Amino acid sequence: MPSTEDRARDDRTQDKRRRRTELRARRRELAARRDLAADGVRIAEYALGEVERRLVAAPAAGSRVTITAYEPLPVEPDMSALLRAAYDRGMRVLVPLTLTDLDLDWREWSPSGSGAPLGKDAVAEVSVAFVPGLAVDASGTRLGQGGGCYDKALPRVRSGAPVICVLHPEEDLTEPALPREVHDVVVDAVLTADGIRSIPHRPSLDR
Repeated sequence: MPSTEDRARDDRTQDKRRRRTELRARRRELAARRDLAADGVRIAEYALGEVERRLVAAPAAGSRVTITAYEPLPVEPDMSALLRAAYDRGMRVLVPLTLTDLDLDWREWSPSGSGAPLGKDAVAEVSVAFVPGLAVDASGTRLGQGGGCYDKALPRVRSGAPVICVLHPEEDLTEPALPREVHDVVVDAVLTADGIRSIPHRPSLDR
C-alpha cells in the first residue's frame, strides 16, 4: 500500500500536470493578443538594466559579464532582442542544450549561431540567469514545462547570482499558489514586458 508520503507526492504530480494544462492554454491566449516583438524590446531593456544594477552592487569577477538566456518557443516571451543586445554590449550569453537525460549543457550564443558545448557546469559562471517558465507565484515558486531540465541545472548557479524567470505580464503572481517540491529552485525575480518583480526572500541566493 502506498505510504502517506507517496500519496502526497502523487497528488503534487497530478496537481502540477493539471496546472500546466491550464497555464499552457492561458499562454496560447496571451501570446495571440500581445505584440511579442514590442514586448521583447521592453524585456531586453529591463533585463540589461537589472544586470547593470546588480553588477554595480556586486561586480563580477573578470572582464566579461556572462548571463544565461534561451531561444524561445513561438508562444513564449520574445528573447531575441535580449540575446542580440547583450551580445552587442560584449556580454557572454549562454543558451541551453537539452541532453538525453533532460539535464542542460550550455553553448555560447552569437548572431551566427551557437558554439560548441561547454559542459553542464558552465552555468556556474553566470552573473544573472534568465530562465523560462509557465508561471511564478507570489512566493517565487516557478512552474516549468515538466521536463525537469532547469531543476537539474539551476542548483549549479553560483551563490549570489540571481535566477530571474521571464514571463508574459499576466503570468506573474499566479494564484492559487503553485505546487512546490524539495528539488524546485525558487526564483529571485520575475521579468516581464511590464518590469521586474523581486521576490521578498533569499532561498536561491543562499543555496
